[in-house]
Amino acid sequence: MIYSDIALDAVLVAVLTDLFLLRTQLLTRGIFWLTYGLILPFQLLTNWWLTSKNIVMYSSSEIIGKRIAGAPIEDLLFGFSMILATLSLWVFITRKLNLGKQQSDRPL
Repeated sequence: MIYSDIALDAVLVAVLTDLFLLRTQLLTRGIFWLTYGLILPFQLLTNWWLTSKNIVMYSSSEIIGKRIAGAPIEDLLFGFSMILATLSLWVFITRKLNLGKQQSDRPL
């Protein structure tokens, strides 16, 4: 399995988890896309720095070949997946903790 396949699988898992497993539905909210837009430039800057210093190198036979800020385009897919998965889990856990707190605060 090449890097591109793994990156696409990561996006699929993150999207399905958000929409159907955790049911946080972040992909349907404008605030998610605003947040992603704020994070993306920093991801591109980090990708550029890591690849320009040869800290991270990619085999040309394992990637599509298109690069943005020095890193393969697949890195954007991984970044999107990590952001979506992290925020989905955050929202899910926060909801569960708040629900438990609200129930425990009720008088007997």
